[in-house]
Amino acid sequence: MNKITLKGKTELGKINKHIYGHFAEHLGGCIYDGIWVGEDSDIPNVRGIRTDIVEAMKAINAPNLRWPGGCFADVYHWRDGIGPKDQRPLTINSHWGNAPETNAFGTHEFMDLCEQIGCDPYIGGNVGSGTVQEMRDWVEYITSDYPGTLSTLRRENGREKPWPMPFWGIGNENWGCGGHMVPEFYADLYRQFHTHVKN
Repeated sequence: MNKITLKGKTELGKINKHIYGHFAEHLGGCIYDGIWVGEDSDIPNVRGIRTDIVEAMKAINAPNLRWPGGCFADVYHWRDGIGPKDQRPLTINSHWGNAPETNAFGTHEFMDLCEQIGCDPYIGGNVGSGTVQEMRDWVEYITSDYPGTLSTLRRENGREKPWPMPFWGIGNENWGCGGHMVPEFYADLYRQFHTHVKN
């Protein structure tokens, strides 16, 4: 017979704060109007990001914030969300009602949001419709200090120093909206991404 012993007064260790992370997805009004209102909005903001949202996230001591999703992560192509906003492509968010996606809130805006909150960024990479190379390039764009093509592009887009990026996700809900993958298929994909995508 198996036995379970409960030690209600014994401290086993501290729970890692990152287990209480948060999530932002291009779902309904979460990003547009919820977090991002643009620099010209009458709603109080810093560089287009609502100040009330930043203050609320600070008040709960959010340790990290995951973006761009959720289901949207597996259709999001990061290059659509960099560069001048008026030159970013208008796409369709097929996961959430075929809503128009302006890509006004992209990598730089997300990283700015995390810096304003004081939380760690957590990016979910696109495994559903993306490639290993696309995710590898995104990692290099964000984290590289080497004077290569992607870090130069980041500098041209306004960020001189690389951002620290402690967390990367490889896909999202791969059993469902992330591609309806069987475990063996996702495991093979994961190993491929893990081999070639280095932070």
